[in-house]
Amino acid sequence: MTEMVLVLVGCLLVLFLIGVPIPVSIGLSTVVVAAITGMPVSRLPQSMTSSLSQFPVLAIPLFVLAGKVMEHGGMSDRLVKLARALVGHLRGGLGYVSILAAMFFAALSGSAIATTVAIGSIMIPAMVKAGWNREFSSAVQAAGGTLGAMIPPSVPMVLYGVTASVSVGELFIAGILPGIFIGLTLMVVVWLRARRTSEQNLQIDERSDVAGLVASVRHAVLALGMPLIVLGGIYGGVFTPTEAAAVAALYGFLVSAVVYRQLTWRRIGEILNSTVVVTGALLFIIAVASFFSIWLTLQRVPYSIAQAFESSPLSGAVTLLLMLVFFLVVGMFMEASAALIISTPILLPVAVAMGMDPVHFGVFMIAALSIGMLTPPLGVGLFVAAQVGQTSFTSVVRPALPLIVMMIVGVVAILFIPPLSLALT
Repeated sequence: MTEMVLVLVGCLLVLFLIGVPIPVSIGLSTVVVAAITGMPVSRLPQSMTSSLSQFPVLAIPLFVLAGKVMEHGGMSDRLVKLARALVGHLRGGLGYVSILAAMFFAALSGSAIATTVAIGSIMIPAMVKAGWNREFSSAVQAAGGTLGAMIPPSVPMVLYGVTASVSVGELFIAGILPGIFIGLTLMVVVWLRARRTSEQNLQIDERSDVAGLVASVRHAVLALGMPLIVLGGIYGGVFTPTEAAAVAALYGFLVSAVVYRQLTWRRIGEILNSTVVVTGALLFIIAVASFFSIWLTLQRVPYSIAQAFESSPLSGAVTLLLMLVFFLVVGMFMEASAALIISTPILLPVAVAMGMDPVHFGVFMIAALSIGMLTPPLGVGLFVAAQVGQTSFTSVVRPALPLIVMMIVGVVAILFIPPLSLALT
């Protein structure tokens, strides 16, 4: 078994280095080791089909569609105005606004990239105009965008739920407090930065009066209503997470098209095209990873790793910290969705054997892998934020470091304080 695992890892590394897309690399490597070990390669199409036939998988394209509709339908503008009314008057307020608006939009889109683009296109220019450094403004938005993976509804949570056979509804509820907590930790970095001598000339908004605050809430109330409907419906047993995704997509379309009137036929075409592209990539990862998981299970790789950890002299806390380091390293080189699907069947049995709740482990894993959006060389979130902020990727890396450190501190807290994830479930 050890030799085959080494062959698998070697194939993956070679394919990664020559630039083969990650899903294709996973599939080809698994086919190679499956053929060597005598596993029928004919099971590949069967496993791919069955993995996509699960009802919860339908939530993925629907949540992606809902996020795209809300990104292009005028909701981001209203959420930013609400955030400015709430915290824009504080010193360094637009930094807080950037993160708070990302938290609001994360509860609509379920996507880190969508959150970065939708809020960043508004907030990065506004922060620069207010006196913030352009590179730091881009880094803040990249960090805020990661909340799209943590705050429900979240596409990575659906992926983990399908892979780990865990209730997606429970994952959504469990992600609320950790997502807010990580957002607050990012605001600490903004608070510290705002008090540096070089940032003394920051402009701040005038404090909104009661009438202005009420007007901002009124304009954003329909956007804020979507997560309440989705999470309230799931938690109240009115509909399943998959049905909630359909409700979210329909609600977003009706609000954007009928109330806000910001959806043209051309924009609708762009939304549908983008949804198909994103969904196709995610579903292909799921399909290929299912064959990968079957091979791992037949080779008893998860069981062997769990046994090794159980017999290890390392304490449970050290083992969990090693998992965190593993996720941070993997996130540097692999897209979060692929890393999530590959890592879950290997490490979830280890966590469960240590007495960790699968829902808690899922929230921890998603939060840890989300940091990979900020860490080079991959750093997809930084690439996107740098592009939106019209600056270079390398110039954004350094100002992102304190944000990365604070996120790691937040993930450690999520790991060792289970009620943070499980109190609401």
